[in-house]
Amino acid sequence: MAKADWTLTSIMARRGVGAKRKPAVHDLTEARQGKYHYTIGPYSDPVLTVAPGDRIRVETRDAFEGAIRTERDKPSKRLRLPFVNPQNGPIMIEGAEPGDAIAVHIESMAPRGENPHGTCCMIPEFGALTGTALTATLNAPLPEIVRKVPIEGKSVRWSDRVTLPYAPHIGTLSTSPEIDSINTLTPDAHGGNMDLPDMGPGSITYLPVRAPGARLFIGDAHACQGDGEVCGTAVEYASLTTIRVDLIKGWTLDWPRLEREEFIMTIGSARPLEDAARIAYRELVRWMAADYGFDQWDAYMMLSQCGRVRLGNFVDPKYTVGAAISKNYLQS
Repeated sequence: MAKADWTLTSIMARRGVGAKRKPAVHDLTEARQGKYHYTIGPYSDPVLTVAPGDRIRVETRDAFEGAIRTERDKPSKRLRLPFVNPQNGPIMIEGAEPGDAIAVHIESMAPRGENPHGTCCMIPEFGALTGTALTATLNAPLPEIVRKVPIEGKSVRWSDRVTLPYAPHIGTLSTSPEIDSINTLTPDAHGGNMDLPDMGPGSITYLPVRAPGARLFIGDAHACQGDGEVCGTAVEYASLTTIRVDLIKGWTLDWPRLEREEFIMTIGSARPLEDAARIAYRELVRWMAADYGFDQWDAYMMLSQCGRVRLGNFVDPKYTVGAAISKNYLQS
C-alpha cells in the first residue's frame, strides 16, 4: 500500500490560499535569473511573480558561484567575501502582504551538470575552530584546503574510505526584511543563511512576510551537512530545486518555522549560540500555546522533557538553532 502524502494534512494544505488550485509551473533558470544576489532586502528587482500554490523549478548556483573549479584553487585567490552564497530571486507571491506568512515546500533537489561534484573547503578566518573577524585571535589562519566531492546518485563519495548519504537541503531561504538589506551569509528573523539540515525535500518552511509580495530568495544548496557546518562549508553544489509556494493570510510570525511529517520546529538565529536556542524554544512555547491548546507554562516544562534541538550553523555572523517537538505530543 502506498504511503499517504503527509503534506495533504500539513499547515500549508489546511491554511494556504492556493492549496486546492492546480499549480502553474515556472522555471527560474540561470538565464532568467541573470544576476544572482548577495543581499536579501526590498530593493532588488523581482525576477518572477507567482500565484499561491504554484510550483517553481530553480537553478541554484553553488555557494562560490562556480569560482572554485579544482582542488588546486585557493579560496583566498578565487573568492572575495562577502560575495559568496548567491541567491535566486526575489520571487514575488501574489497577494502577500506584511503580517502574512508564506509556505515553501521543498519537493525535490537534484545536482546539475554532467559528472556532478560538490565543493567543500577551508577558507581563511572562516569556520568554528579558527580565529575570525568576530572572534579575533593572533593565531595564523588554518590552511586552505579544497575538496571536490563526487555526487553519485544517493551517495556523496567523500573519499576512498568514506561514502556519505546524499541528504540535500537548502542552506539559505528567506523573505525580505521590511527596510534592511542583509548580506546572504547572515541569518535572522527573516530567515537567511540558516543551514539547517532539516530544510530539505519533504520539509515546509514558513516565513514571515514583511514586504509586499514577500520577496522570496533561495540558494546555497548542500548535498550533505553535519550539525554546525563546523569547517564553514558543507558539500556545496549547483542544484535543480523544485519548490511549491503558498500564502497563509493573517498568520504573523516573528521567526521562521518548519514542518516535517514527524515534527514542528521553530528557528532562532543570534550570537551567542545560547541566545539562538532561547529564541527557538521561546517561539516553540508560544506556537504550542497559540495553535495547539497548551498552557504556556505547561508547554515550557514539557519541552524540558521532550524538546529536541537541531544545530544549523555556528560559523556565520549569527548562529542558528532549531527547537522541535514530535507531532505525537500535539494530538488532542
